[in-house]
Amino acid sequence: MSIQWPELTALLQAKQRFLLTSHIRPDCDALGSELGLAGILEALGKQVTIVNGQETPPNLAFIDPERRIKALHQDVQPEALQAHDLLIILDTSAWAQLGPMGDVIRATGMPKIIIDHHVSADDLGATAYKNTTAEATGRIIAELAEHLHVPLTPAIATPLYAAVATDTGWFRFGSVSSSTYRAIAKLVDAGAVPSAIYRDLYEQETLGRSRLRGIILARLATELNGRLVYTYVRKGDFAQAGAEPSDTEDAINLALAIKGTEVAVIMVEQPTGGFKISLRSRCAVDCSQLAATFGGGGHKAAAGAFINEPFEVAQEKLLAAVRQAMK
Repeated sequence: MSIQWPELTALLQAKQRFLLTSHIRPDCDALGSELGLAGILEALGKQVTIVNGQETPPNLAFIDPERRIKALHQDVQPEALQAHDLLIILDTSAWAQLGPMGDVIRATGMPKIIIDHHVSADDLGATAYKNTTAEATGRIIAELAEHLHVPLTPAIATPLYAAVATDTGWFRFGSVSSSTYRAIAKLVDAGAVPSAIYRDLYEQETLGRSRLRGIILARLATELNGRLVYTYVRKGDFAQAGAEPSDTEDAINLALAIKGTEVAVIMVEQPTGGFKISLRSRCAVDCSQLAATFGGGGHKAAAGAFINEPFEVAQEKLLAAVRQAMK
């Protein structure tokens, strides 16, 4: 799907007050896309508010030094969000990923659009501007700046660099092409500092995060002659390790890094019950189709969903679906 740039840019230029949101458990692509788009719109003289259904994870707070991104019900109430001309949903097209902001979106009468790179989609009652071949939503936002003739600044380029770098596994995933590096070069030229972003992302480990990784690694199990690798995190593990829920970010890559792995799976128990599942594939298995089985979505190589079942039931349902897909 290609984005209709003239239509999108005309719409953005015609509006003045924007409300931006993204998915719960926000990652760098969600946060970076929001901040990058906010900077672009403000360069055009627009007013921008950013509100997510959950607060920014502590380990990603560096991306928002001015603390612009608000959390619904903590920093702002739903009734304060109606005085906007356009609602923009970034980096997701799924109701299940919007959390409390889903209620705001359902109730609002303001126009809504989606800017996203994921294949799967629910009907959010919004006009979608998607490029499912883009490595990250942040890449789309970087291109949007060019179409709007907005010069990149360090404040815009830095979160967009973090968005693209993390969604490509620091440029090691199959989604990376030569055009990725050309786009990234423009962000670096505009003031993004890769070494500083990498340091803030990967060289600020807490003792709790490291201990939780140990628990995750100790539980790694394999099936299908090592082609399938899976692990899990229970609620009590966070207290035991002194870790935060956000410390499971990218933990699935521990399983994917094992030689011979074709599909990696991790289940993370949520504070209110049920399990967030993450899937990764380096074979013909389509993770987005697997995730859709459980009401989730994503990409062919990476996707996620939620299973609201007891641990043993959730694990067996998930592994049975993966085994079937790997036949």
